[in-house]
Amino acid sequence: MFRPFVDDLLACLRFYSRLPVPAPRGHEMPDFRTAVRALPVAGALIGLAPAWALLSARAFGLPPFLAATLALAALVAVTGALHEDGLADLADGFGGGATREEKLEIMRDSRLGSYGALALTLSLALRIGAVMAITQRGGFEAAAVLIFAAALSRTAGLAPIMILAPARADGAGHAAMRPFKEALQTAALLASAFSILPIAVGVSPITALVAGALAVGAAYATAKLAERQIGGLTGDVLGGAQQAAEIAALLVFAAQ
Repeated sequence: MFRPFVDDLLACLRFYSRLPVPAPRGHEMPDFRTAVRALPVAGALIGLAPAWALLSARAFGLPPFLAATLALAALVAVTGALHEDGLADLADGFGGGATREEKLEIMRDSRLGSYGALALTLSLALRIGAVMAITQRGGFEAAAVLIFAAALSRTAGLAPIMILAPARADGAGHAAMRPFKEALQTAALLASAFSILPIAVGVSPITALVAGALAVGAAYATAKLAERQIGGLTGDVLGGAQQAAEIAALLVFAAQ
């Protein structure tokens, strides 16, 4: 079983990041039915980039705001703004379209509109502000939270796959198959296990639990909004759900 899990991990890293990892057995796209079990580990590895950037910035004496900004810049660089792009398209479609068909058409457009720009600005501002607040309490706490939030939000962001049918007959939402129950259970357990990182540096276990619950709730709310707006799932919905989950989790830790 070890080799297949490694295959799933490599597939998730290739799909969710721009890290130079080899394609497992020649497959470019992960089989979401099983690969999601490795998603929390892939998310945590992705979270190492912003954590390292933040700690390095603090080591050079940069203030919390600049350290937090550099951390988010590192995260965006590693992921290629995958989820941010989905959030922007989602906001443009939901905000600019009058009908379901118009919303879906706008979401296909690669150009950034005013709603998408506002959504990106708010997402970055909320996350930078939250990470800055945590960094003021301690750099290692902020680094641990960034790693946990990266694992948690990508796992919670699977909520739309679990409750929505594809909104189109093509695209990433149609290609993403519903995960097997066992794979999802493994993902949930692994994501929960990464909460040990912030807890180990002094964060309350209750705070970590609330962060997990609100992250799932935010992703679920995004899915229900998509259901009302376009009647189903697209890749952009998945991106928006991850962003909502990450913001929710970071705000909880910032408010501790």
